[in-house]
Amino acid sequence: MGLFSSINTAATGLSAQRLRLDVIANNIANVDTTRTPEGGPFRRSRVIFRPRVSQPYYRSPFLPAALDNGVGRGVRVVSVQKDMDQKPRLVYDPTHPDAIQSGPRKGYVEMPNVNVVNEMVDMMSASRSYEANVALVNGSKSMFNRALEIGR
Repeated sequence: MGLFSSINTAATGLSAQRLRLDVIANNIANVDTTRTPEGGPFRRSRVIFRPRVSQPYYRSPFLPAALDNGVGRGVRVVSVQKDMDQKPRLVYDPTHPDAIQSGPRKGYVEMPNVNVVNEMVDMMSASRSYEANVALVNGSKSMFNRALEIGR
């Protein structure tokens, strides 16, 4: 492990959580968007993370192989996906320009599948993760400064 590996690991978390916050802000901004270029209402987006693991790594002889999942090098964003699992919610508003014109759902408008409460909870989680990574960077900086003071 190098001197700045903890800062590099925290930096991957910072950039991943910043992207997550951007996606959440986009979801909240489009909570009432009923028409998109793809057609239909806006679909909620979500960020998919995976760990970054580099090989080879030192494996402790005292740790059982079943518990060893490698040395982490941070997190990476795999993709930003649309949430197609959840159906759009229906709101009755026959005066809306995007209201369904015929059939059993006549007068209903398909609204985005964005729940503001869930988005706010996700935003608080991303914000706390971001703060934890900042605290790690500050702690590493403090530790490096102490090490330099010992060498004087």
